[in-house]
Amino acid sequence: MELIGGCYEQILFGFAVRPAENWAVVPDFTHHAHSASLSAVAVNDRYVVTGSRDETIQIYDMEKRVEHGALLQHNGTISCLEFYGRTHLLSGAEDGLICIWNAKNWECLKSIKAHKGRVTSLSIHPSGKLALSVGTDKTLRTWNLVEGRSAFIKNLKQNAHLVKWSPSGELYVVVVANKVDIYELATASLSGTIVAEKRISSVRFITDCILAVAGDEEFVRLFNCESQDCLCEFKAHENRIKDIYSFQREELHILVTASSDGYIKMWSLDPDKIKSSPSLLCEVNTKARLTCLAVWLKSNVEAKQTSNEAKASSSQEEEPPIKKIRWTDSGKAAEKDGQEAPKKRKSTNVQKKKQKILQRLK
Repeated sequence: MELIGGCYEQILFGFAVRPAENWAVVPDFTHHAHSASLSAVAVNDRYVVTGSRDETIQIYDMEKRVEHGALLQHNGTISCLEFYGRTHLLSGAEDGLICIWNAKNWECLKSIKAHKGRVTSLSIHPSGKLALSVGTDKTLRTWNLVEGRSAFIKNLKQNAHLVKWSPSGELYVVVVANKVDIYELATASLSGTIVAEKRISSVRFITDCILAVAGDEEFVRLFNCESQDCLCEFKAHENRIKDIYSFQREELHILVTASSDGYIKMWSLDPDKIKSSPSLLCEVNTKARLTCLAVWLKSNVEAKQTSNEAKASSSQEEEPPIKKIRWTDSGKAAEKDGQEAPKKRKSTNVQKKKQKILQRLK
């Protein structure tokens, strides 16, 4: 596995982690990835993609250890990136667009004007049929990814900056400043609210009912989504926490934290003993001002991520519904299930007029 970290200094870090060697951390690469600070990173079991304030998305093939190219569809800072398994990538940016990319040939399948302001966060449902997004227009939007259109719009009182599905897709959370609102998908109703002392920078589901919350302070807190009770809190860093990440390896639930103090740390959690502080597995000092974090895992056999994007990339290699529709630049369906789109039928009025003209000629 590989710890991936991006920073203000335009650098992408890679550190190889060796669980068999007492979780030893070995520097793997340091790459000047962008011409501006990194703002987002996403992974699947082959690629690492990074977004930046330089308006580009860079692609890295981790199997071949080469740069794979750049995506240039957006105008403005790339604010969020998320994979759906091996097949698709969604990106959101300052221009208000959400772009859907084919992760095999990197074609832009569809570009959606998602928000009037900036897209601040997006999250794909584990089924691949829905996605949520929030932006600076004070809306939460639900997207039908089968048809590539808006399904529902909810007005918010304030601008939200984070949205996240639970691993099962039965819950989702929306973060506004220092509050986490928990919603149930079945009823689309608010089931509870978690309030932190300071602004929240990142949230991650450890399990369906345990949520990790971190923000502009040194502590990570674990909450029960049903009761909204704080189950555990621990001091993870000496400075504010910028991002957190979680995955499951064998029987271990692992939480990864990145801070402005330059450290990336890995922690082992036991959901059955959640009230006890997690144990530190390893740490590394990047000596940089970190902004984003991910963990690249070679395969789903090695590790099963608890994040939604990897929940979708099962060993069955099922194609998500969005694969069934190919979109042209005009936004019209050009191909469905590998077949050409049916030709438009002429209207009955036009056909009647042609019949009358033919009768007159006779």
